[in-house]
Parts: sequence; structure tokens; C-alpha cells
Amino acid sequence: MAADDSRPTFSRRREVSHASARSLLMTVLGEYVLPRDAPVWTSTLVDVLSMFDIEEKSARQALARTAAEGWLVSDRVGRRVRWSLTAPGRRLLTEGAQRIYEFGRSPDDWDDNWLILLVSVPEAKRELRHQLRTQLTWAGFGSPAPGVWISPHTSHQTEAQEILAELDVGSPMSFIASYGDIGDVASMVARSWDLSEVEDRYEDFIDEFTGQVPSTGEATLRAQTRLVHEWRRFPFLDPQLPPRLLPSNWSGAQAAELFHEKHAAWRDDAQRHWERLVSAERAA
Repeated sequence: MAADDSRPTFSRRREVSHASARSLLMTVLGEYVLPRDAPVWTSTLVDVLSMFDIEEKSARQALARTAAEGWLVSDRVGRRVRWSLTAPGRRLLTEGAQRIYEFGRSPDDWDDNWLILLVSVPEAKRELRHQLRTQLTWAGFGSPAPGVWISPHTSHQTEAQEILAELDVGSPMSFIASYGDIGDVASMVARSWDLSEVEDRYEDFIDEFTGQVPSTGEATLRAQTRLVHEWRRFPFLDPQLPPRLLPSNWSGAQAAELFHEKHAAWRDDAQRHWERLVSAERAA
């Protein structure tokens, strides 16, 4: 049965809040502004964000913060203001779009080698330990034991090196090796990553978007924006382990298929509605 397309059905836990206005703005910029080499009026962005219960004040604050960070620049035309992506903003969103749209499509070409980091941070440096854990986790690393970080993606060594250099962690070491005969890989994976929590998030995503069939341009733009906004979280949650290391019937595979299917199905109508909104503002 198709979901009511007057508004998407959101779980309470996933409702967009005012605090997430900037995050939602970045989704809108990446999905609709990035593909076009044209400025967009404040009113267009405010109106689109209002579809997700973002108040005008919060939307304008999100624009100001994004500009202050160097991703947007404004210019005034009479009494109105329009926004354009800066060169760094365009690079940021292009890299983000590539990561989002390619996520979930990696082939199982793993060579059974692991990247292993040995990183010792004194207990007294709690803030440094927190930053290290946060950044390595975002990069897809797991920790089976204190001071040990692992990834089946040996190509991530450069990213790890940049993180360690930026945080100025003293005397780290790295190795690339296959698993030996002591213990088993499944236990190491279970100790390194909480895959059950990631799978719960995938199942929430599947529940939210399965069966949605928006029938108007506005509803499609809203659904497409929401779809991308939710999906862009997963590259930071899912270490994207090779299929051989994942539980059977892994929900991530189903979620990825659903994302790419819905995104392709909704793309044209969502983009056409965006063009209508932009054209209406130009004529105003």
C-alpha cells in the first residue's frame, strides 16, 4: 500500500529537528544546487527547508553558518539575496555525493589482508583518546582490544596516517597481515564493530522508504531529499566490511538496493519540481 504522499511518514526518533537545519541544508545543496551552475534565492532554500518543519529563522541561521564556514557566498540583488557554492563548497559536496551514491556498491574483492594500527594514548589524555576513537571509527576502523585498530580495507592506510598526524599521536605503528590460526575472524569482527546497531538503522531505513510512492512533484522532492539525507549517514556508521565478514541476510544489502532504486525512480520528478521552484522565484 502506498504511503500518504501529502507528507512522508517519519518515525519519531528520525524527525528532522531545528538543530539539524544545517545538515538538511547540506543535503539540499548537494542534491539540487550542486548539479547546476546557478545561484539560488534565499526564499527558495527557506521554502524547501520548511517542508521539513525547519522554521525560517533556523533556515537563515543555517545559511549564515554554512557561509561562515566557507561553503557558500551570497550576493544581493535589490532587496533580495541569492547564494552560490564556493569552489571549496563545490569540492566538498562533490566528494560527499560520490561517497553517498557509490556507498553500498563495493564488490567482494577482498584479499583476506587486514590493516592493523597500534596506537597508544595515555589515559590522562582523555580528549585525545576521544578524538582518535571518533575519527578512526568514522574512517571504518574497529577496535578488538585497547590500542589496536583494524580494517579489512588496506587502502585506508593513507587516511589513517592523516588522522594520526593531525592528532599528533606519538609513535603509532601499522601492519598489513592476514589472520593466523589462533582464535577466529568472526569473534574478532564481533569485538571490533557493533554490527547489530548498524543493522537496526538499516532496518529503520527500509521500513521508512519501502512502499513510498509520491504522486506529486513536491512530494517527490520531499521524499528524495529525505532519502538522500538518511542515506548519507551510513558511510559514517557502516564500516562496509566485505560480505564474507557480515552476518547472513545482512540488511545493508537490501537497504542499498532500495536506496539506489528509489533515488533513480524519483530523481527526474524531484529535479523538475526544484526547477519549478527556482523559476517561480526568478519570476517573482
